[in-house]
Amino acid sequence: MKKVRSLILAGLLAMAPATVMSPMALAQENVAAAAPAADNAAISTESPDNATAPAAEAAPAAKVAAPPRMKPTEGIGMPKPGEITLQEQFTSTGHTARWLHDKMLLPLITIISVFVLLLMLYVMVRYRRSANPVPSKTSHNTVIEVVWTLVPVLILLVIAIPSIGLLADQYKPAPKDALTVKVTGYQWYWGYEYPDNGIPEFVSNMLPEDKAKENGEPYLLAPDNRLVLPVGRPVKLIITGADVIHSFAVPSLWVKMDAVPGRLNEKSFTIEKPGVYYGQCSELCGARHGFMPIAIEALPPAQFDQWVQSQGGTLKGAAAEKTAEAAAATAEKKI
Repeated sequence: MKKVRSLILAGLLAMAPATVMSPMALAQENVAAAAPAADNAAISTESPDNATAPAAEAAPAAKVAAPPRMKPTEGIGMPKPGEITLQEQFTSTGHTARWLHDKMLLPLITIISVFVLLLMLYVMVRYRRSANPVPSKTSHNTVIEVVWTLVPVLILLVIAIPSIGLLADQYKPAPKDALTVKVTGYQWYWGYEYPDNGIPEFVSNMLPEDKAKENGEPYLLAPDNRLVLPVGRPVKLIITGADVIHSFAVPSLWVKMDAVPGRLNEKSFTIEKPGVYYGQCSELCGARHGFMPIAIEALPPAQFDQWVQSQGGTLKGAAAEKTAEAAAATAEKKI
């Protein structure tokens, strides 16, 4: 009997820990089961914000409409019938060049030409054979020789001073904040690229005559896609050629630069007034050289920014601002 009792007590003692641990195990299982539920509840309470954030990020930005195509003004930025002087200018170097041409060179050339013509006529009449049967034996005249040496030197100095200043202004480096546009000459069209704004290259071909007339533009000067630039902002053109030598020329902006394959030429300027300014390739480049028109559409800064966005580009400095905003938002979330 003692052995039976001892066996029964040993069995009860062996079962006691299991019976004591089972409620604890059940409690732990309940806690473990409740934890995922709480996590799911927490996730569900946060899910509206988290769900809207990716949706907001995935939502495409609203497309910006391009400004309407600007109509050209008759006689502005294009040649005029019967015009004998330079086109009206819309850059600072253009104003200087036109002043030098109209106010200095043309008067000097006219005065010198008339003076030489009158002097020749006087000599022909005064010293003709019938009036001078015995020719003069004068060998020289010191005063006259000094005069005709010094006067041309002074005239050349007067012309040289503003001319050197104009040359220096034409090749002055562009400021750091200038808008950079790459211009490439092809046979027989132009390509334009805006690296500062992320706008890839697009090409510009001449419009057919009927389409040009429909748009109210001069035939042979009107392309389908214009080079769009801002007014009042410095512009830097990087000009090159893809096949043969071309020349990018817009007379009313005093712009002319050769487009040479394998070389990058730079031209900088600032347009003063909104408008459409026409030009052409000015270097013989093949069979269709005369069918490579250029049209620069100068827009006010706000409209130019609108055009950049309509082409899928970014405004200069906008990318840096977006990066700073994203970094600030990330820092706030961590805090």
